[in-house]
Amino acid sequence: MRIGVLALQGDFALHAKALARCRSASRDRSTGEASPPVDVEAVLVRKPEELEAVGGLIIPGGESTTLLKLMDEWEFVPAIEKFHAAGKPIFGTCAGLIVLARDVESPRQFSLGLIDVAVERNAYGRQRDSFEALGTAILEGRRVPVTMVFIRAPRIRRVGAGVESLAEHGGETVMARQGSVLVATFHPELTDDTTVHRYFCDLVRRAMATA
Repeated sequence: MRIGVLALQGDFALHAKALARCRSASRDRSTGEASPPVDVEAVLVRKPEELEAVGGLIIPGGESTTLLKLMDEWEFVPAIEKFHAAGKPIFGTCAGLIVLARDVESPRQFSLGLIDVAVERNAYGRQRDSFEALGTAILEGRRVPVTMVFIRAPRIRRVGAGVESLAEHGGETVMARQGSVLVATFHPELTDDTTVHRYFCDLVRRAMATA
C-alpha cells in the first residue's frame, strides 16, 4: 500500500515518518493488545501525475495560503478533485483541513470543498499558544485515546449533516470524516502515537480492496 504525502510545503516529512512508524508493531492503547505492523510505503508527492501511483493522500499542516498558491501553480487542484472522485481517501491536518473544507473564515479564502465543514483559521491563537492534550476518538466503533498537538490550529465551527465527528476537545470537533475524506485540527504526526495514521491506512486499504 502506497500513501502519498503532498510535499509542497509544511511538515510533510513528519507524516512520512509517522507512516514509517506504522510499519512496526505497536500496542493498542485502548485494549493493551498488540497491533500488527502495517504494510505501507510513504511517497512524497511533488507533481500531480504522481498521484496516480498512490492509494491515499495526506495534505499536511503548514501555511494554507502558501500551500494553496503552490497547489495552483502546479495544477494540483483538478488532480486532487479527480483523486477524490475516484474514491481514494484524503487526510488533511491543520492547514490540510483548511484546504479541504467547504467554508473558510478569518479571512475567507478558496478551498476545495471536499468535506462539509466550516473552519476558522488560527482560532487557537499564535505559536506561543500551542499545547498538547490527551483526548479520545471513536474509531471503528471503539473509544480510543489519542494524543493531540495543537499549533496555530483552526477550529471547526460547523459540521455538515453528512459529516461524522470522530474526536472532540473542549466540546468541539477536532477530527471528522465524510466518506473518503478525513480531517483533523491537530497534528498527530508530532507524537509517537500512530492511532490516527493507522486509521487512515485502514481507510486506504479498504478503498483499494473495493476498487
